[in-house]
Amino acid sequence: MRWPSFKLGSFLPANEIAVDLGTANTLIYVRGEGIVLNEPSVVAIEKSTGKIKGIGLEAKRMLGRTPDGVSAVRPMKDGVIADFDVTEKMLRYFLSSIINKHYFPVKPKVIVCVPSGITEVEKRAVRDSAQSAGAKEVYMVAEPMAAAIGVGLPIETPTGNMVIDIGGGTTEIAVIALSGIVCDTSIRTGGDEMDTAIVQFMRKNYNLLIGEPTAERIKIEIGSAAPVGDEREMEVKGRDLVSGIPKTVRVHSSEIREAIQEPVQQIVDAVRRALEITPPELASDIVDRGIVMTGGGSLIRGLDVLLSHETSLPIHVDEDPLTCVVRGTGRILDDPVKYRSVLST
Repeated sequence: MRWPSFKLGSFLPANEIAVDLGTANTLIYVRGEGIVLNEPSVVAIEKSTGKIKGIGLEAKRMLGRTPDGVSAVRPMKDGVIADFDVTEKMLRYFLSSIINKHYFPVKPKVIVCVPSGITEVEKRAVRDSAQSAGAKEVYMVAEPMAAAIGVGLPIETPTGNMVIDIGGGTTEIAVIALSGIVCDTSIRTGGDEMDTAIVQFMRKNYNLLIGEPTAERIKIEIGSAAPVGDEREMEVKGRDLVSGIPKTVRVHSSEIREAIQEPVQQIVDAVRRALEITPPELASDIVDRGIVMTGGGSLIRGLDVLLSHETSLPIHVDEDPLTCVVRGTGRILDDPVKYRSVLST
């Protein structure tokens, strides 16, 4: 007779959970287990009944491909909740899938990452949706602060550290010292804006209609913010706006660089603005230490080169920029005494 195999973690209740509720992806960290979930923030819903047809990766595959009665939606926009009911369903699904894997389901304490420029109303929406999804206590932490902790910066020292977190919906820039944000700039420009810019570029220059998933693939494969390394090409399939028939065109990486120039310039300008309002003593620390870049947007080729050229400061991109924020929030869970001051309710 064989005994069933159990993971040690499944016997311990998942009573402390960190959630990075992002515009593009939702990541969840359980204390003692690490990152247990990384799924796209997409939900597919049956329009007539409101029934969920798919969540996460399953729903992302449906984007732009759904029949009349089903819509695939992204309930988060610009880093905040755009559709409360759908976000609550998505969060409930993710949390319950983790809690139910354990033998002793409990209502967990949840820390949610939020943009630093969030309003009180948006904060309340996050708190309410987490509580309706099954959280016992809800705390919040600013995304740039969580990113700084995730990278391993010494946030409790008086030395200034600058973090740029480029997500799907927002770009957060903050100068951190003594466990607090000294000054921050938050703009609602991120990877999604670049996808939209690519869709518009293909429409205008090639009379080709493409969906956002295709635009995202173009951005990842050949997108760049500055000319670095070899130039690349790729075939793009879409619908011809003139004839209405599907067609294929070849696109060069220099064209995509031109297409995403506007959102990239907005990020550069925001970094400049953040540097202008930084106190001089902290500015001198940033000259020595440079700027740390995190978030999925920092993976765009040449963005670090462009920012370094524009600011004359060293730019460091984290090894795993996509998980920085949730890793930082996980560290807060692991050492609540040290990081108590960075949390808000």
